[in-house]
Amino acid sequence: MKLKDTKLTAQDIKDKVAKYMIETYERFDFLAERADGMYLYDEKGTPYLDFYAGIAVNSAGNCNEKVVAAVRDQVGDIMHTFNYPYTIPQALLAEKVCETIGMDKIFYQNSGTEANEAMIKMARKYGVETYGPNRYHIVTAKMGFHGRTFGSMSATGQPGNGCQIGFGPMTYGFSYAPYNDLEAFKNACTENTIAIMIELVQGEGGVHPATMEFATGLRRFCDEHQMLLLIDEVQTGWCRTGAVMSYMNYGIKPDIVSMAKAIGGGMPIGAICATREVAKSFTAGSHGSTFGGHPVSCAAALAEVTELLERDLAGNAKGMGDYFAAKLEKLPHVKEVRHQGLLVGVEFDDILDAVEIKHGCLERKLLVTAIGNRVIRMVPPLIVSEAECDKACEILQDTIVALA
Repeated sequence: MKLKDTKLTAQDIKDKVAKYMIETYERFDFLAERADGMYLYDEKGTPYLDFYAGIAVNSAGNCNEKVVAAVRDQVGDIMHTFNYPYTIPQALLAEKVCETIGMDKIFYQNSGTEANEAMIKMARKYGVETYGPNRYHIVTAKMGFHGRTFGSMSATGQPGNGCQIGFGPMTYGFSYAPYNDLEAFKNACTENTIAIMIELVQGEGGVHPATMEFATGLRRFCDEHQMLLLIDEVQTGWCRTGAVMSYMNYGIKPDIVSMAKAIGGGMPIGAICATREVAKSFTAGSHGSTFGGHPVSCAAALAEVTELLERDLAGNAKGMGDYFAAKLEKLPHVKEVRHQGLLVGVEFDDILDAVEIKHGCLERKLLVTAIGNRVIRMVPPLIVSEAECDKACEILQDTIVALA
């Protein structure tokens, strides 16, 4: 939809949002009308270098032509039906995903939060049905983030986070332990613990990758105590971290893994994959979704996944991530650069405010975001080149100099 076709102005659009929409996000003063590759464009055609990719969604590039073509083709066949008939995109995507990441079964959802909610429910149901009525406790990481529905926000180890404030008691059955502290996780588990649930890179927590000792140690501990390892790959999955899934960087495999964001290439879709044994916990009536496995979203996801794999964008994420991080370390006032592939966090010293850096970059036509007051997070499309990394660093440099 183009602004000129509506006979409205950009300010008219902003005014309508202010009047009619419930706002929970800080808006940029920027109307995104079109997107292509590494750029978003406003209504005047001004390009903005996109180092946020719709929050780690548009990994094969904004409006990837093969994803767009798949959507257009599927819309002309079936846009939506209920989950009683078989549909071709569902079946082909299920095979592609399970065979690629080495899991047995997939269950479709519509978002990352929904996927994590399903993962929690599956783990708890498996524990209760396999070991008894009290085996539903789950240990998650402090400063983790798993979503904003009741189960997923209860799993989020940030009691002071806005996603938990004002809603009354959280869902019972979760405990939190410090991230990357294997002994603390072990000590948090009880005879009623059925699972440990983590991100392998804490995104909202400041971009902190798991150590090899921590990730492999959790896998061994779960195996030794008949517990499940649940891995939230909503942000890290599908080539973002230099491997198809982040758990592949550690040589481990989860019992259940959640995914969303990049798998859809811009269309809303989430999923969990599980081992055959654990997947048996979901039976008729135990969980469901009207739009889960939506034919258009599945067609888009199949095209996106195929692009990511055939173009080896995991390899590009690894190479460009290392290149970009090395350049970022040379910027003034940088305290630390943390990254896994192209999930990148830059922590600044006390001189600078990350929110001001974010807005300064926007003024210079670079899209990034801030985590708190010290960290800038960047998750560009995985097609990014050295030239685009150089341009982003130049804009960050100019912004830092102007603010310092």
